[in-house]
Amino acid sequence: MPHYIKVSQTASTNTYLSRLAATLPGGTVIYTPSQTAGRGQKGNSWESEDGKNLTFSLLLKRPPVKARDQFYLSEAAALAVVEALSTEAGDSFTVKWPNDVYWQDKKACGMLIENSLDGSDIATSIVGIGINVNQEHFLSDAPNPVSLINITGCEHDLMALLKRVCSRIEQLVESLGDADARTGLHQRYMAALYRNDGQLHPYEDAAGNRFMAMVTGIAPDGTLTLRHEDGTTHDYLFKEVRHIINDTVL
Repeated sequence: MPHYIKVSQTASTNTYLSRLAATLPGGTVIYTPSQTAGRGQKGNSWESEDGKNLTFSLLLKRPPVKARDQFYLSEAAALAVVEALSTEAGDSFTVKWPNDVYWQDKKACGMLIENSLDGSDIATSIVGIGINVNQEHFLSDAPNPVSLINITGCEHDLMALLKRVCSRIEQLVESLGDADARTGLHQRYMAALYRNDGQLHPYEDAAGNRFMAMVTGIAPDGTLTLRHEDGTTHDYLFKEVRHIINDTVL
């Protein structure tokens, strides 16, 4: 079971936890009502009004997947959040590759997973998550945030949601030692994937080129395969391609 440690304020729960990871048991969760410099994918910051949202990091030690298959951890964490948010606010949540959680075309959750490797194994994994829960108004220039209170019109119990998410992440990660469980997890991830609907959608590559493509697969290392409008297929790593939503690159 996860063990929860509340910190009154910190710049980043991932950074805080990484400094203590060697001395803490797996399953430790650092959470705070006030995160002043939350970090996301590609160096993005994370806005969170004090006391209104969930900002936390979960420590996993020696998870049962090899380093080459580390994307299964991302799938497990994203699906755990989707399941928890769906319980709170219905079934319109999806995972935008690699692990943002969306409600319709808006971002409800961001995630940053930092792994420490030991040869071909994962020694530690720090799963940092920010979930928009009770914040009604967003002040940053983030283009598409949404919170649970925006969706449902009512406040949600932060601690209950935190425990639901962390417990489910641990359950899903523990199952990854079984090959069939990994296959099933990946299938559920693909079924929950944003815009994985067999249709063409707009993307932009790292050079700024825009194109239409559809998802055809995601490898165990997280590589995304897209089939372009001309029928050719191309593989992309995390920073090599982004979605375009309402003419905004995300």
